[in-house]
Amino acid sequence: MTSVETPVKRRQWWAWAVVVLVVVAAVAPLVQQWLTNPDDQRLVDLDVYRTGGQMLLEGRPVYDYFTPAPQLLPFTYPPIAAMLAAMLAEMSWGTAQWVWTAGIFLALAVAVGFSFRQVLGRRHAPWVFAFLVVACTYLMPIRDQVRFGQVDILLVALCLADCVARRPWWPRGFLIGLATAVKLTPGVFLIYLLVTRQWRTLFMASFVTALLTLLPFAVLPQDAVDFWFGALLDSERLGANAATTNQSMRGMLIRLYMPDALTSVIWLALVAVVGWYGFRGARNAYLAKEPLTAVALVGLMAVLLSPVAWIHHLAWVVVVLGAIVGDGRDPVRLRVAAGVWLYYVVPVPWWGVALKAADIPVVSPVLGKIVQNGFGLGALALVWLLVFWLPKRAARKLGSTRPPADTLEACPESRISDLRGPSPKRP
Repeated sequence: MTSVETPVKRRQWWAWAVVVLVVVAAVAPLVQQWLTNPDDQRLVDLDVYRTGGQMLLEGRPVYDYFTPAPQLLPFTYPPIAAMLAAMLAEMSWGTAQWVWTAGIFLALAVAVGFSFRQVLGRRHAPWVFAFLVVACTYLMPIRDQVRFGQVDILLVALCLADCVARRPWWPRGFLIGLATAVKLTPGVFLIYLLVTRQWRTLFMASFVTALLTLLPFAVLPQDAVDFWFGALLDSERLGANAATTNQSMRGMLIRLYMPDALTSVIWLALVAVVGWYGFRGARNAYLAKEPLTAVALVGLMAVLLSPVAWIHHLAWVVVVLGAIVGDGRDPVRLRVAAGVWLYYVVPVPWWGVALKAADIPVVSPVLGKIVQNGFGLGALALVWLLVFWLPKRAARKLGSTRPPADTLEACPESRISDLRGPSPKRP
C-alpha cells in the first residue's frame, strides 16, 4: 500500500464513522416518538411476532391467540415465521424493541446501498449515503416500519440483495426463498425469475420456499394445518380490508362499496392486466441490463396485486427512487425522484379521509375518495413511469450524449470508424 492510499482510507473510515453519528442523530426524533408511545400502542406488529414465538415456546396454538386489548391482533404469518420469532420471545420486551428497531435501520441501509449504488460509486459517497438513508427514513412507508415494528424493509433488502448483488456469497435465490416463506408476498419474485428464465435462481428460491414451508409440518403439524387450511383463507384476520391503510387495488375497489361479486370480477381483471404489464416491464428491464428497475416493478406488483397491502408494504418505494435516480447525472430524473419522495412523505391518504369528512357537496365525496386511494394510485403511476417513461428518458439522454453530425464530418477517417462502429462488409 502506498503512502497516498493510506491517508485516503483513513479519511474514508472517519467519514463513515461520522456518517453513522449523523444518521443516528437525524432519526432519533422518529425513534423516540414511537418507542416512547404508550405500551399498548408501541410496535404492535413486533408484539405480534414476539407473542407468536412465545406461543410456540409454550406449546400453545399459534393461530388461536390475540395480542392484549386494545389491539387484539392475531398472528397472520406462516408457521416458519413463528419459529424464527422464537428468538424474539427469548428477549425481554424492552430489549426486543431496540434490537428490532436497529434491525430496521440496518435493513434500510442495505436497501439504500443497493438501490443507489450508481450514485454512491461517485465522490463523497459517505455523505450522500447519509443523506439518502435519512431521506428514506422519513418516507411514510418507512416511518410506519418503525411505528409498528414491521418486517417489510427486511424483506425488501433480502429480495433486492438476491437480485442485484454482483458476487453474492450465498446461493442466488436463497434470500428470495427465505422472504417468500416468511411472508408469502415476496412470492411475486418467483414469477419474475420464471418470466426472465433465471432457471438456476428460480430452482434455488423455489427449493428454499418449499423446504421452509414443509418443515413446520414435521415439527409443528397442527399449527401448519391451522395456517394453510384456515388462517390463510381468512383475509379479515389481517384487519379491516376496507380501511384506508389498505392501498392494494382490491382495497381501493372495496372502498367503492360495489356488490362483492362485481368487486371480485373487476379486481381479478385488474390483477391480470396490471400483472401482465408490470411483469412484462420487469422482463424488459432485466433484458436491458436494468435489474434495479426490474426489482422495483416486481416490488410494486407485490403491493398492487395482493388482496391486502398496508401502507408500510410500500417500502419498495426506496428501490423505485433508486431506479429513477440512476447515476444521478440527469436533472430531470432527479426532479421526478424528488417529487415521488415528497409524495410518499406526506400522508396523502389521510388527507382524503379529512376531505371526505369535510362534507363539501359534489367535490368532497369524489375528490376525497381519489385522494384516500392516493398511495395505491401513485403505485400504479409508478409502474407506468418505470415501464414507459424511464426507458424513453434514458434513451433520450443517451442520444443527447452522442457526438453531433458535424463532429463526425470533422474527424479523420480513423476516428469516424471509432465513433460509428465497424463498417458493414462489402461484397
